[in-house]
Amino acid sequence: MDDRPPEGQPLSATDAKYLRQAFVWANAARTRGNRPFGAVVVAADGRILAEAFSNTRETGDCTGHAEMNAVRQLGNPRVAPELLAGATLYASAQPCAMCAGAICNAGIGRVVFGLDDTRLLQIRPDLRGSTLDCHTVFDNATYAITCIGPALVNEALAVYEDSWFPPSS
Repeated sequence: MDDRPPEGQPLSATDAKYLRQAFVWANAARTRGNRPFGAVVVAADGRILAEAFSNTRETGDCTGHAEMNAVRQLGNPRVAPELLAGATLYASAQPCAMCAGAICNAGIGRVVFGLDDTRLLQIRPDLRGSTLDCHTVFDNATYAITCIGPALVNEALAVYEDSWFPPSS
């Protein structure tokens, strides 16, 4: 299912608010010495269910991506599946295949992201990731996941430009 809106389509005020909150978490990650990624999970009624940032450098856990850390919070205590089905995960950048799989397994029904992989790779070409992008993962989920992005691209770029540490060895 390809329900992606055209790039540049305006976001609702609610989507813009929470996507900007993901940018705040991405900046928090950077100030702690991590790569600048942030995520926020919001229920349909506006309740924040989880907020997280990437902590891979400070923990040494390669799975410590912002989206993964947010999804982990949803299991402690367990958030009801019907609540997650109506929830939106806001990510500062396009989720990788690992994070997209976790989003699917959690049962989150909607994703809104800022910076897309194409632009991220222009900033940081050494981050050659999987060719399996989040749209492909979501399109193959056992339920429909709405995915909107890239969005607020100029604001997202401001988070990522000049914010990278040297590549890990």
